[in-house]
Amino acid sequence: MNDQPTSADVRELLSRAYTAFNARDIEAVLSMMHQDVEWPNAMEGGYVYGHDGVRAYWTRQWRLIDPLVEPQAFSTEPDGRILVEVHQRVLDKDGSTLLEGRVQHIYSIRDGLVRHMEIRDPSEELSGSPPAFQHLSQKPESIPFG
Repeated sequence: MNDQPTSADVRELLSRAYTAFNARDIEAVLSMMHQDVEWPNAMEGGYVYGHDGVRAYWTRQWRLIDPLVEPQAFSTEPDGRILVEVHQRVLDKDGSTLLEGRVQHIYSIRDGLVRHMEIRDPSEELSGSPPAFQHLSQKPESIPFG
């Protein structure tokens, strides 16, 4: 028996997660993540781990900026991961736009929950190089759905 969710289930899961993230409902988003989730830290580089790591990361992030992410398209990578084309807009605390554009989020799903997420800059897709994560004191290249 295949315990992997169907593509419709995954799309629904991720759509709900984006909606909850934009509403700043951390607990709702965490309920859609595996306990051992690996989440990219776009502000400082590397990853944060587990629910506590994601919660602390987003709490810090939202004190500084107001990211909004809207999924535009869903597809499946050859390795089975889910690719989401995302329109992101990052506002400062005064409501001015710091960054707006397209980014790709790539998800691994385990047991019907998000286990791992990566950020890909579509402009770097052809070069094969990973996105550069920059500290918030510099202009952020991408802020993952959080």
